[in-house]
Parts: sequence; structure tokens; C-alpha cells
Amino acid sequence: MRILIKIFLLLFFYSTAFAVAPIQPGAEQFDLYLPLLKNKRVGLFANHSSLVHGVPLVDELIKHHIHVVKLFAPEHGFRGDVDEKVNDSVDNKTGLPIISLYGKKLAPTADDLRDVDILVFDIQDVGVRFYTYISSLQKLMEAAVKNNKPLIILDRPNPNGFYVDGPVLERKYQSFTGMQPIPVVYGMTMGEYARMLVGEQWLHTVPKEKAQQLKLTVISCKNYTHKSLYVPPVKPSPNLPNIQSIYLYHLHPIQGEIEYRRHLNQHERCYKEYRNWNLLLIHRKILDNIKIKQRDIYI
Repeated sequence: MRILIKIFLLLFFYSTAFAVAPIQPGAEQFDLYLPLLKNKRVGLFANHSSLVHGVPLVDELIKHHIHVVKLFAPEHGFRGDVDEKVNDSVDNKTGLPIISLYGKKLAPTADDLRDVDILVFDIQDVGVRFYTYISSLQKLMEAAVKNNKPLIILDRPNPNGFYVDGPVLERKYQSFTGMQPIPVVYGMTMGEYARMLVGEQWLHTVPKEKAQQLKLTVISCKNYTHKSLYVPPVKPSPNLPNIQSIYLYHLHPIQGEIEYRRHLNQHERCYKEYRNWNLLLIHRKILDNIKIKQRDIYI
């Protein structure tokens, strides 16, 4: 019996000592940012991925008596189910106006921000340059500088944040699907990327130095490193239905737009076609190791 007790205590010690604490996104750390929002009119840039333990962030903010006055939405809309340009609308659940920043305009205007005291940004990214959420973040930051609005970024892990790869964008090819000279897979979280935009003076402000005036607060993730393997709790956009497609999304320009839009399993098929690439072999090794099934990730 004593031997069994010793074995049990030993196993308990090792399981406790080497247990990995769960990753905690910025949105879950209420104590760090709710005090900054008290008695403020809040403009929230969010979508369906902006969750706190499965509950939409906007609902949690309202529950905590935060005065949300306006919603801003990126590509695919506030509910993440639109695969085209998005118009302004009203959220059926909260009755709040939704300003689309992927339709007639890409950045909020002075009128949009007139009744906003502070901006909050919370979006799940996938760490690939042509995924437009980082471009929307930059546009929001520039509008915040221009209109003297503080900005809080509730950071989330980058599911492709464990490596950096691909060519750096040449400035002559800049567009909304690639605004800065970064690699295709850039290995940063949204909060880290935002800080780089400010530090490198890449924001389009006049003068350039004015970007340093941005009142930026980043609520970083807890228990997250760039060695972490993170699976988003919901699909970040319609054409990324699982973690496999997120890992292989950087191949989208190679495969082509028409084929990309035709099938939801496009990235897995693209992997088979280019399976001799070392980077894809690394991805396959990761997928094999973590043994994730699609039905276990997204419902």
C-alpha cells in the first residue's frame, strides 16, 4: 500500500509540475480592461470570433454595464457568415448599429467616431499576410490617431505563430491584402503587429511621427508563447473551416482564386499537390502529432 501511495504522489507531482496552463486570450482578462471602459462610450471592432468562454464579447460587455454604442465589422461581417462586400446594418440581438469596414469604406470616418470615446479591437487572426484582418486593424489605428481616440487591443493567439516564412512584400505591390513589407507568414499576434506598426512608423499619418501619439493598450494573452499550438474555438472565416485549412492557408495564392472558392477542403488538396515542400511536411508533422479531427474543433 505504501508503494502505491508513493507512486500516486509521484505521478501527481509530475502531472502538476509539468501541467500546461490553458491559454487565456486578452478578452477573458476583464480585470485588466473593464476599468478602462467604465463611463466611456465604446466602439467595438469585433466579429463572431470575439468570444469569452463561448459568449460574444459584446454581450459580456453589456452584461458588465459597459456602454457599447457602436459595432465595427471586418470582412465577412459581424457574424462572420458573409463572403462578399458587407453593408452597414443593425445587430438583431443588441440593436446596435454595425458599421462595415469592408464595403463602401475600409476605415471609420470622423462622423462614425464622433460619439465614441474609446475603441476596442478583438478579432481572431490566422497570421497570414493577405488575411485582411490585419489591414482592417491598421485602418482602425490610423483612424484612432486622426481622431484622437484611445484603442485597446484584446490580443488572441496566432495559430500560425510558431514560425515565420515566405517572401517579404515589395512595396510596389501594396494593397488591402498586403499593406506592409512582411513575410507571408509573419509569426505575430495582432497586438504584437500593432506595436510594430507604431514602432516602425508604418501607419499612414501626417506627419509620420504622429503615429507615436496613438494611445494604444494591448491586453496580451496569458500562458501563450510562440511555441504554443493553438486551435481557435470557432472557424475564423467561412473558407477556413478547420485547423488544417488554417495551417495551409498561406498556399491560397499558389492554388488560385477560382479553385480556392470552389471547395472548402481546398487547402488539404493543395497540400497533396505540393507535398514535397519542406514547410508542408512540417505542417503535416504538426497535424499528425496533435491528432485533431475536424468535428472535434468546429461545430
